[in-house]
Amino acid sequence: MDILTRENTEAAQSQNGAAVIRVVDAHKFYQLGETKVHALRGVSSEIRAGEFVAIMGASGSGKSTFMNILGCLDKPSSGHYFLEDTDVSSLTKAELALIRNRKIGFVFQGFNLLARTTALENVELPTLYARIPKEERHKRATEALELVGLGERVHHFPSQLSGGQQQRVAIARGLVNKPAILLADEPTGNLDSRTSVEIMDIFQKLNDAGLTIVLVTHEHDIAQFAKRNLIFRDGKIRKDELVPNRPTASEVLKNMPTLEDD
Repeated sequence: MDILTRENTEAAQSQNGAAVIRVVDAHKFYQLGETKVHALRGVSSEIRAGEFVAIMGASGSGKSTFMNILGCLDKPSSGHYFLEDTDVSSLTKAELALIRNRKIGFVFQGFNLLARTTALENVELPTLYARIPKEERHKRATEALELVGLGERVHHFPSQLSGGQQQRVAIARGLVNKPAILLADEPTGNLDSRTSVEIMDIFQKLNDAGLTIVLVTHEHDIAQFAKRNLIFRDGKIRKDELVPNRPTASEVLKNMPTLEDD
């Protein structure tokens, strides 16, 4: 677990729970023809180092807009977003791209793997943009795949992997640049129930090792594995609560049928 634990655990300890993400009175407007859509309405929140937060809400609640801002894919129309004390809401597109590559790992619902490249090559992609030397790229990608349990599948193509294995490759790709934060957008949306819990088991173990994780989900069964839930409605955070009686995904898996049992 060298790719993750050493740097992220030390970072979490050094910050002593300091806010990695701080959003202050964020508003977001979209212009659709002559209609002005108010997607976020004065959202303020903090996420501290080592937290595992699930963002929930109905379609149109503002959760995806909020996630795009956290991922430096968009900027608030007004208000501020601080990532590790840097006010990224004022950065240029080029500066945002640099922050994304260095500080944030992404995991998407659709996996977004390149079909004609191996698992190892898919995971190496973010390191190309970071201009990491070839030997180090290979080392990091191999470690990341081993971390998610795919050490023996490094040379397989996406078509040779199950949906769960493809999502593991996507998680490894999100880890390869040793991010401060892992953002996951509906990471279990295309997976069956057991595979979804297996993915949450990986996230819980990554979080236990010190990685800050924020995920968007519409599934309460998935959100229960996080430590904290933010519930959005009408562009505002309506609830911000710790998860009571939080289950351990590894324990839940013990009581779930395997594919052979079905």
